Amino acid sequence: MVRLGISGIGGFILIFLEVYIVMFLKGYQSIEFGGISPFISVWAMNFFLLFSILTQIMNWYDQRSTAKVESSIKE
Repeated sequence: MVRLGISGIGGFILIFLEVYIVMFLKGYQSIEFGGISPFISVWAMNFFLLFSILTQIMNWYDQRSTAKVESSIKE
């Protein structure tokens, strides 16, 4: 549940960061997404990107802690 929440909120934050970067580089004053559908599509891509990154971090942390426990048992 935490991953979903962080991914949802982070997806919106990434949209605004991406828009700011494009506006800065191209000298635009504003950007229009062309409706709610393209905006939701961009948010969904950012959501799944963050969700997959957070899943990999969680798996790495679980494997790391399991390896520490196994190494302490062997000693």
